[in-house]
Amino acid sequence: MGLLTPVAVKIGSLEWMPKLLPQIVWVDTHLQQVSRGRVSVLDIAGLPNLMLTVVGRKSGIPRSTPLLCVPDGDTWLIAGSYFGGPKMPVWVFNLRAADTAHIRFGKLETAVRAEELEGDARAAAWRTMLRTWPNYAKYEERTDRLIPVFRLTRV
Repeated sequence: MGLLTPVAVKIGSLEWMPKLLPQIVWVDTHLQQVSRGRVSVLDIAGLPNLMLTVVGRKSGIPRSTPLLCVPDGDTWLIAGSYFGGPKMPVWVFNLRAADTAHIRFGKLETAVRAEELEGDARAAAWRTMLRTWPNYAKYEERTDRLIPVFRLTRV
């Protein structure tokens, strides 16, 4: 966690935040382009993050998405929260359809296999994720959909 993490948690809890997601993604994309992938909005916020690259299930084109993550031992936990918005993030459908994906976590680049967690495993992972980003609880309240949780493991 970084110096700006409490500010990021406060901003992330705002109810109107999902409406700004396109602008945040735009800023983050350009920040990463300018820094050649070395800095993201999540880095500035002091939050653990990774770049997930997964092949589009329809297009066959690799798509990259910066995501908040929670390192958990030798694995990473990610959630398809979309700030608690009503729609499922497209990367979730692509990840479900893919055998493997690729991540960049800091200087580490590796292929991963994704396991979508259910039941007790999802509940335990969710509790772990809430310790890093308590706003996941708010996102869960905002949406009628079950937020998917994935465990990424090196291939």
